[in-house]
Amino acid sequence: MEFATWAPRMLSVLRIMAALLFIEHGTQKFFAFPSAGSALDPLHVVQGLLELGGGILLLIGFYTRIVAFILSGDMAVAYFMAHAPKSFFPLVNGGQLAILFCFVFFYIFVAGGGPWSLDQQRVSSRSL
Repeated sequence: MEFATWAPRMLSVLRIMAALLFIEHGTQKFFAFPSAGSALDPLHVVQGLLELGGGILLLIGFYTRIVAFILSGDMAVAYFMAHAPKSFFPLVNGGQLAILFCFVFFYIFVAGGGPWSLDQQRVSSRSL
């Protein structure tokens, strides 16, 4: 079995799974699902919109690079605003997930959405 042939598809799987996990944070803020979130101040409303809207766009692979770049920056800001002031170490300040999302989204920004994305479908339909 040639693993390299699966690399583009696994990029799509990574994008889809990261998006599904990210959407969960938005649904928690707005719909208290799967668990109750905290009170929504204006900053959390913007964050929830990014998580829900950006997560959905990333899930379907629409404007993938732009969305992934924005979400990567969003996670960097979230880390430095919410986690870094608590401690230098991510294990102590609870920021591992923000860092991981930041770099996964940045990778998707660089690599694109993969073959299972609307972006790829639009490119394929133009070349016909």
